[in-house]
Amino acid sequence: MSSVIEERLKVLGIELPSAPAAVGAYVPVVKVGNLVVTSGQLPFEGQTLSFTGKVGGPLTVEAGAQAARLAAINALAQIKAAVGSLERVTQVVRVEGYVNSAPGFHGHATVMNGASNLIAEVFGDIGRHTRIAVGASELPLDAAVEVVVWANVES
Repeated sequence: MSSVIEERLKVLGIELPSAPAAVGAYVPVVKVGNLVVTSGQLPFEGQTLSFTGKVGGPLTVEAGAQAARLAAINALAQIKAAVGSLERVTQVVRVEGYVNSAPGFHGHATVMNGASNLIAEVFGDIGRHTRIAVGASELPLDAAVEVVVWANVES
């Protein structure tokens, strides 16, 4: 029998990937008590970093939002890997978004809506979260965005 979250993912046309491996000396997700926190997730599709460069420069705001959505999908894959099922999520607490920004770019919130909207579509009311959306002069591997998700899960 399918779960509510799996059904929502299916309706949205999203198949969660395997949780991406860390690209440095850290773990990709940590669970402490009922809190799960992902490391910064990049817009990987398999082994390919699909969105690189600066938003507001070579990349449009729309491309940045797509990158944020993809990074959020990878964050959900990390959470699922840590707790076994997204059905265990009781609240998405926080989304942190870092945007590789061209000088003078100020559309960080719009870019990060790509991640926030996905989480709301997947989780409904329990996907309502706090958020930070900031610009960065550089990100790892020249990624367009980096997304961190904090979630509370049932015991």
